[in-house]
Formats: sequence, structure tokens, C-alpha cells
Amino acid sequence: VLRCLGIPTRVITNFNSAHDKNLNLSIDKYIDVSGNNLHLSEDSVWNFHVWNESWFIRRDLGSFYDGWQVLDATPQEKSKGIYQCGPASTRAIKEGDVNLDYDSPFVFAAVNADCVTWIRYSKKRKERVYSDTRKIGKCISTKAVGTNSRVDITANYKYPEVKEISFKISYSQYKNSLMDDRKILVTAV
Repeated sequence: VLRCLGIPTRVITNFNSAHDKNLNLSIDKYIDVSGNNLHLSEDSVWNFHVWNESWFIRRDLGSFYDGWQVLDATPQEKSKGIYQCGPASTRAIKEGDVNLDYDSPFVFAAVNADCVTWIRYSKKRKERVYSDTRKIGKCISTKAVGTNSRVDITANYKYPEVKEISFKISYSQYKNSLMDDRKILVTAV
């Protein structure tokens, strides 16, 4: 319909799409001390989810948020009392501006939530035992214009994941580095 009105629109597919039911920006899994799933959270991760993007000028949010906007024709949660999602600015999602209207926190979580596992010891005590910050929002894609090729637009939704760099040093090098740090601290005082 939006294309018929002359509004640029495209279909988006998000692989490993988070469904953050309680809007805490994480997908929580609870286990007991034996490792059994406790089914305390309605959060889930879908293999993929599809929505639309349309190009709008955002006078209501400011020109910083102009551009592609997420519109989900199949929302699974109520927003302001009705089933709707968007238009959420992809710029707001990428920048983590989750305090804006139009379901920005829900879409942010769909592409960037952390998957967290908790051990629940009692109703009052739980401990985070695992967190995966890279699982959600893989290969966010649209179809290329004029061809059946896939275009990866993940960078429109999130910054590149930080890669861990592992390196090995000898114990004596580590010990010397601690001594150097102590010298700097003493010098600074």
C-alpha cells in the first residue's frame, strides 16, 4: 500500500530475532541449580522475523531520525493498547534510543538483545551465569533492487560486534606489568 502511495518501502528479514515480551531488552532464561528449565519467562528467539521499512521524514522526532522506519504488519505485542509496531526509526534503533515512542525498545531488542541465563535459587535470589551478546540480529537483510540477491543491512540497525582479542603473556611479564601499574599509581599520588 505504501509503495502505491509513492513511499519507498522494502521488506526486511532479521535472523535470530528476539521477542522480548517484558521489554527489559534481554532474552532471559531461568534454570534451577540442577540445570532444569524453569519456564519463568515468555521471552523467545525466533529463527527469523520479517517486517517492512519505509522512508519517512520525522518532524515529530527531529531530522536526526529521518530515513528508514520499521513498520511491522504482524505485531505480536500490544503497543499503547492495540496490536501495532512502528514507525520506529532505524537510526534510533542503531543508536540505542529506546526511550522514543513507536516501539523503538521492542525493535531494538529484536535485533540487539542479550541472551541471559539465570540460576534461580529462590524467589528472591538469582544469579546470572551466562550472557551471549552476539546471538541476536544476524544477517538483517533486504532484497537487492533489480535482482534476487540479498543485501545485508545489519549495519543500519547495529554497530559491529566487538571482537575479543586473546593474547598470551608469561607470568613474569604479567607480574612486571602490575609493578608498572603500581609505579604509575604511586607517582600519581
